[in-house]
Amino acid sequence: MCGIFFSCSIDNPIFPSECLLDRLRRRGPDSVKVVQRTYQSINTTELVAQDSPIHTLHLVFVSTVLSLRGNAIVEQPLVDKDSGSLLCWNGEAWSLDEKIITGNDAQVVFDALLTSTEAFLPGQEMQPNEREYRVQTVLRIIGGLSGPFSFVFYDALSQQVFYGRDVIGRRSLLHSLSSPYDFMVSSISDWTGSIDWTEVEACGIQIINLPAALPSTEHIRHKAQVAIENFPFIETILWSAIKHNRTKVPFPEFVKVLPSNQYTRVVGARTDISTINREMPPSAFRGLCLHSEAVNSLYERLRASVILRMQNIALSSTNTPQNHLAILFSGGLDCTLLARIVHDILPLDISIDLLNVAFENPRVIAAANALAAQNKQNASSISSHYSKCPDRLTGCSSCAELLKTCPGRIWRFVSVDVPYLETLAHRNQIVSLIHPQDTEMDLSIACALYFAARGIGHVYDSVRKCSTIYSSPARILLSGLGADELFGGYARHAKAFAHEGHGGILDELELDFHRLGKRNLGRDDRVISHWGKEARYPYLDENVVKWALERPLHEKCNFGGKPSMEGAPIADYPMLEPDKHILRLLAWKLGMPGAAREKKRAIQFGSRTAKMVVGRKSGTQTLGIVAS
Repeated sequence: MCGIFFSCSIDNPIFPSECLLDRLRRRGPDSVKVVQRTYQSINTTELVAQDSPIHTLHLVFVSTVLSLRGNAIVEQPLVDKDSGSLLCWNGEAWSLDEKIITGNDAQVVFDALLTSTEAFLPGQEMQPNEREYRVQTVLRIIGGLSGPFSFVFYDALSQQVFYGRDVIGRRSLLHSLSSPYDFMVSSISDWTGSIDWTEVEACGIQIINLPAALPSTEHIRHKAQVAIENFPFIETILWSAIKHNRTKVPFPEFVKVLPSNQYTRVVGARTDISTINREMPPSAFRGLCLHSEAVNSLYERLRASVILRMQNIALSSTNTPQNHLAILFSGGLDCTLLARIVHDILPLDISIDLLNVAFENPRVIAAANALAAQNKQNASSISSHYSKCPDRLTGCSSCAELLKTCPGRIWRFVSVDVPYLETLAHRNQIVSLIHPQDTEMDLSIACALYFAARGIGHVYDSVRKCSTIYSSPARILLSGLGADELFGGYARHAKAFAHEGHGGILDELELDFHRLGKRNLGRDDRVISHWGKEARYPYLDENVVKWALERPLHEKCNFGGKPSMEGAPIADYPMLEPDKHILRLLAWKLGMPGAAREKKRAIQFGSRTAKMVVGRKSGTQTLGIVAS
């Protein structure tokens, strides 16, 4: 995980504010580096009308690094001394053109980008056809990457800046216009209400043509504030339009989320993009069982995804292999299944932290105390409210099942208890971190992730028979995000089936998947990385996603299914909830029947971050607060 900042301005260089720089450093505590560039050109249009005005573009690049791969910290931005090109990289490139990347991935990506420029000489002016070839080359390399990432690449030879996010949007990237010609890109904002940051859409790659970014004096003087999507020197090239893109992009084209503007172009055609399989269940479909090919196939893909995300994990600050992995652990199906698969991969001497968060919720406590008084019982203590939190109950239950099914490993259950006053103390900070997301539901979800990722709680010492304070040193956090969107796990999926049948579920699944990058992933990345941690999402691996979208609906969930068990052992068809049915079967097959039966519970209700005070606020209500 790293922090990225880039600015392009005409008057003076724009550096990140003190607040923003602090947040970038929190994302990347291992190094920070600032690089400046200038670009000048004589505007020939104004030579007659004025005294040969010379305009200067000031470019500022800042990178902070959280080092997780390779044997040494690699400072960023990465700079090529010969050409002047540089790269700010945030994420994990697992492969390039389907070849697994070992060592530091940022260096591999930068070397690939530089190798493609060997035919051009520094200082040599590119012709339009050469610049277009250069654009296509950069796009091909970025399009050949697999993994979560965001980036800013300054190509000094073609005088262009490329920036964007991976096709799913698993890493945060924002952009902003603070004035008509002061433009910024950043992993995180310093939002105070004065600058409007927006999410960079995960629909393609943005290109800034620096020569075109030089305005006339009149333009500077009279042009009013404009929206980014209408800004003339920013061009969007869709993932679906990149020629020779070797990434197995398994998703429908993201045209729906692309801002409509005249500066968008299509540079080619794609025929290898899979759309969601809309096949309806056949009337004679028996239903999935424990030994179905789909269940085995999903396990192999999830296992491969987890293996990728476990490779090259750096040792903890104590220079021991212990405590270097944690799982955001509610005890639900998705995260417990990941924990079970991780157990099959990691050596037994590596312990795993299970981060389970519970909140003191005054509204819930008041209701419980009122009920106790009505029944003439004593009010419960605050500690008992933590233990009665829904996610704490399922977390303890699933942890016990892991201990039984996966002996020989230390499963460290970390109880992260958050007092109400501490929630209030961090509230404005969280509101600012999630910007531009700004609803009550965003805040409720973010609060749970924020404190869970911090990793400070207590663990039970079986020797001393007491709880001790514990701070998880793990920098890698596995998350089960994506399972609900791919396999039909939300309550609204069941509701869609009840009202519109299988077609309604398919519409909801497609909608959910399309908006993952804008609705969930950017927000979650900004909150979790605030603690110098990196979230990794095995369910959102490209190969897992491609497989899931290509499978018919009845092989993922079982709404309306009435499997015929004639001629088959009844034990092969456990009675399970219809949502995420294939994941439930897999958990059952791996010896986790308790987790397989767990019902879906939203994180804000499971951890009790939702509706902490009495009121009628809905999840979609905007916060309306400027964070300090």
